Amino acid sequence: MRILGVKYGLWISMILGFMVLGKVYGIGANWGTQATHPLPPNIVVKLLKDNGIQKVKLFDADSEILNALSGSGIEVMVGIPNEMLWSLANSLGAAEKWVEKNVSSHVSSNSVDIKYVAVGNEPFLSQLNGTFLSTTFPALQNIQAALIKAGLGNRVKVTIPLNADVYQSSSEKPSTGDFRQDIRDLMVSIVKFLSDNGGAFTVNIYPFISLYNDPNFPADYAFFDGYSSPIDDNGKIYNNVFDANHDTLLSALQKNGFPNMSIIIGEIGWPTDGDDNANLKAAQRFNRGFMTHISGGKGTPMRPGPIDAYLFSLIDEDAKSIQPGNFERHWGIYYFDGTPKYNLSLGANNGGGLVPASGVRYLARQWCVLSPSASLDDPQLADSVGYACSHADCTSLGHRTSCADLDARGNVSYAFNSYYQENDQQSSACKFPNLSMITNTDPSPPGGTCKFKIMIQASSPSSHKNNAFTTKPVNVMFLFIVSLLLSVL
Repeated sequence: MRILGVKYGLWISMILGFMVLGKVYGIGANWGTQATHPLPPNIVVKLLKDNGIQKVKLFDADSEILNALSGSGIEVMVGIPNEMLWSLANSLGAAEKWVEKNVSSHVSSNSVDIKYVAVGNEPFLSQLNGTFLSTTFPALQNIQAALIKAGLGNRVKVTIPLNADVYQSSSEKPSTGDFRQDIRDLMVSIVKFLSDNGGAFTVNIYPFISLYNDPNFPADYAFFDGYSSPIDDNGKIYNNVFDANHDTLLSALQKNGFPNMSIIIGEIGWPTDGDDNANLKAAQRFNRGFMTHISGGKGTPMRPGPIDAYLFSLIDEDAKSIQPGNFERHWGIYYFDGTPKYNLSLGANNGGGLVPASGVRYLARQWCVLSPSASLDDPQLADSVGYACSHADCTSLGHRTSCADLDARGNVSYAFNSYYQENDQQSSACKFPNLSMITNTDPSPPGGTCKFKIMIQASSPSSHKNNAFTTKPVNVMFLFIVSLLLSVL
């Protein structure tokens, strides 16, 4: 679809709210936990509060995170991973146990303000080939029944974060929108159930993915600061893909009898690395534009008023799958250590820009690099770089990335250091045979965007099983990466 933007993945979301008609609306940002060294939850909770963020959305029900949110005053949406849907769909008892453990106990004795349970995450994504079609709705029904039995039916609502590919349009005009034909009846049943129980329709919209998937997609249409060929849909003017996507969903809801259904934008954002269009400038342009677009409560052409939205994401996640693209590890408005990437105002409570995380503890100021005496012709070099990149994050290397200007020796050093840092600077993680050395001199190019990181002390130990280099087969993807990194010679 020309007007749709979609996205894959798991995460946490947050909202900076303002009061409208007695409800809290505002902007959010997903706080993902797929990281080798996640920030301690107490530090993240303080980061949320320091930035005036009033709501968080979790994509599981991690007890350490929920405990950190206790008494914080931050509203919470807890999540249920797709892998749990089958058991919850097939056993009301399992749903009751889940609600007791992950909702009731924290609400009653831990002072956690849980407002939503997100059942699954993009379970109808077309790439999943129908895996969760038969289990999502029954799981939703059982969780709702469990909440009612626990006396929480009025306090905690259910929702399903859905990908924008659950609806489509027959043209570029939003007014032609309807639910995807293969799941239309199921979607109508789910929407009716959500409506009957006071839930909301949660959808993830990604203009970046529209641009990523279609080389002919008009780039300016993905942003909010001017598009020379706006779409006229029966007098409603669309000059950005977000409004068009949102109103395509509204058309689908209206066609099926739910014109007033509440909508939550579960994810929206822009990555900063790992692709031609993923960089700091574009991400700042998009997120600033989006904040300006929604800050006045203007809404969209079909639905004026405030928009309840969650930025994706809060913090980079270096352990996410890169199957959709290398950009997957770079959606954060903060780097892995809670350092802001660029200036961004989330609203009145942080008008001065993003507040960095405080209390972050780092490992020693040392790096693992290619030894000056090492030769790029060493027969073990390719396997060494391939091993490092297959066990650590090298997605900032390559064409038009943040480290694209590194030479071949710099690329090798970056790969070695990434592996070394993710293995907590253990000396055995910098013993690539006759190739590597530890240095106290920062190898990051001065004044640029490429940063050789120093790892933080995480909330839980790393789980690397083997940090000593051994020659072993490397998959095709990483052989390609190695050839790309060394091709700059």
